[in-house]
Amino acid sequence: MTPSPNSEHRPNTEAHDVDSPFLDSLGDGALFDALVGSQAKAVDAVKAAQTQIMDAVSSAAARLEKPKARLVYCGAGTSGRVALLDGVELNPTFNWPDGRLHILVAGGSASIVEAQEGAEDDEAAAARAVDDLALDENDVVIGLAASGTTPFVITALTAANQSGALTIGIANNARTPVLVEADVPVFLDTGSEALAGSTRLAAGTSQKIALNIFSTALMVRLGKVYRGRMIDMRVTNRKLRSRALGIVRDIVGCSEQTARDALEASDYDVKRSILMARGAGRDEAIALLDKHGGRIREADRDWMSQS
Repeated sequence: MTPSPNSEHRPNTEAHDVDSPFLDSLGDGALFDALVGSQAKAVDAVKAAQTQIMDAVSSAAARLEKPKARLVYCGAGTSGRVALLDGVELNPTFNWPDGRLHILVAGGSASIVEAQEGAEDDEAAAARAVDDLALDENDVVIGLAASGTTPFVITALTAANQSGALTIGIANNARTPVLVEADVPVFLDTGSEALAGSTRLAAGTSQKIALNIFSTALMVRLGKVYRGRMIDMRVTNRKLRSRALGIVRDIVGCSEQTARDALEASDYDVKRSILMARGAGRDEAIALLDKHGGRIREADRDWMSQS
């Protein structure tokens, strides 16, 4: 993770890793090993940031428990695409409402399929994007920038702070503006890269891992996971209907037919189906979930105590 001697004034992510040989000098096996080794640094960096990541989860969960609170991702280049990849999975996996999720990528949708590198400097676009959201103290904004100095992300975090929203910053260089600007900074110390400046390697991988952990742990804390299952997922195809059937059977310990009947009667709402497979009527299941803020763990315990 040590930068090369001639790069002391450059960010680590721009420097060549002196512990890694020049990639273009390597044969196939050594090239593969060098690249895998560089990716392994991403895992180590995330492990070292455990406290910061879980602080971000706890702080975000406290805000997002509120009915209309929104989660906003913000990034540019590789970081923007990593943010998009994590964010778009929240609706199908956890049924996180589309209206409560926003992903601000520098350069807009065009940057997803074609690099718009100049867009990362567009501070005015970032300010407009945040202003259009009319954020408040219930919202959460998570900004990613490997360098920690991306103007688009810094401006978005600054504007979000002014609105009272919770801000989380993820960067791969220490003491950079993205980390300083954020209420909850997450420093992923991947150091210099095997391919100097290519933050889609160790830095990008570390951001993907960190976001996987952040968003999954966040949804766990928001009650969208029960007994290790995705009980709030959207059931939209044959594969997911089969998965929902397995979830209800596993949790309730009922027959396949009982689980299927409950799912069909609840329009494939997995949480309601769990209660209905235990014997609750549809209205009773809805009332129990409403009573416990949609949390199936508490609703299930309540029903079982009455049975």
